[in-house]
Amino acid sequence: MSAHRTILILGTYDTKQEELGYIREVILAQGGGVLTMDVSVLGDPASPTDVSKHDVAAAAGSSIAAAIAAEDENVAMQIMARGAAALAARLSAEGRIDGLLALGGSMGTDLALEVCAALPLGVPKYIVSTVSFSPMIPPERLAPDIQMILWAGGLYGLNPVCRASLSQAAGAVLGAARAVEKPGRNRPLIGMTSFGKTVLRYMVALKPALEARGFDLAVFHATGMGGRAFEALAAEGAFAAVMDFAPQEIGNHMHGSAISAGPDRMTAAGRAGVPQIVSIGCYDLVDLVGWHPMPEHLRDRPSHAHNRLLTSVVMNADERRAMARTMAERLATARGPTTLILPTGGGNEWDRPGAPLHDAVGLAAFIDEMRKAVHPPARLIEIDAHINDGAFADAALAILDGWIADGAVRSTF
Repeated sequence: MSAHRTILILGTYDTKQEELGYIREVILAQGGGVLTMDVSVLGDPASPTDVSKHDVAAAAGSSIAAAIAAEDENVAMQIMARGAAALAARLSAEGRIDGLLALGGSMGTDLALEVCAALPLGVPKYIVSTVSFSPMIPPERLAPDIQMILWAGGLYGLNPVCRASLSQAAGAVLGAARAVEKPGRNRPLIGMTSFGKTVLRYMVALKPALEARGFDLAVFHATGMGGRAFEALAAEGAFAAVMDFAPQEIGNHMHGSAISAGPDRMTAAGRAGVPQIVSIGCYDLVDLVGWHPMPEHLRDRPSHAHNRLLTSVVMNADERRAMARTMAERLATARGPTTLILPTGGGNEWDRPGAPLHDAVGLAAFIDEMRKAVHPPARLIEIDAHINDGAFADAALAILDGWIADGAVRSTF
């Protein structure tokens, strides 16, 4: 395979041409190719780019004149974001670019996030931004395999500090474009949500069983970003089926936690008609950023400090009922086969009888509400077991085998 790769460099060339030009030179010096795209509005670059700002605005069905006439920088940059996203997706589909490196402050980052979301998984996407890692960037705006580098000392002009950031980014995106192994489609893929084996263990039994049936398995850590990636890939139709067994991010969002996958968690597979088996892993816990102040309404609850980054707080019975209703509402809109497995013995290792977060009253309330709330097209199956028991994995496989037999799920077995 050729090591030559072409990187799309994107930014406002009217104000950042020196910095963008420096990135170009670093990539060229490393033997890479470059294609440049200007997303500025008011000014013109000192020298032409491969894709002009007029090309970008036209791809959005608009024009630079219209963007200027809006007299609103937010409206103008959203025009440019739509156009840049459409053009980047087209360039990628045509095989003309192998990676993206975007540069910006808050305005350029907002635009770059939209462009990254338009590119498929496996196309390296790097944003060098003055607001990298900032809480102003919501998880739902982040592409599954996006990379961000803080543009240290880069607000205005080149200097030794920002050269360090820009040169690392240039080398990183080119190296990623050369090394990436893009997702193949040789075997159908199942997407699963979970947490680590200390609290949820079903994937240990399910992974070899699914592989024996001809599937690959991707397990997503349901801590906000993992759920976001899971939802994004489900929306793209990347999965033959999903086993969404750790819905906790829904509860996190309901309680205002920063550990959120956004307001649409547990909806993408249903909208896309992807067959889904759903369950209740850690449904009863709200994950909070460990170093944030505890919200007033969650104080004095049983909790588990998983580490310095994450603390889990137990929901009360009413909150668990609300969680059950919310899950059921989202499953009710599904277009594909949907089954919820309800293990009446509990939903995580910490809630077993005798464990520190066990709450029999809360579990009973959740089960009662789930029985009332789940309606067709979703199907409810109860099992007299804990989610970490072998019987749970067996039940999930039995459902999947039924879908394989009737053709709802394709297997290579």
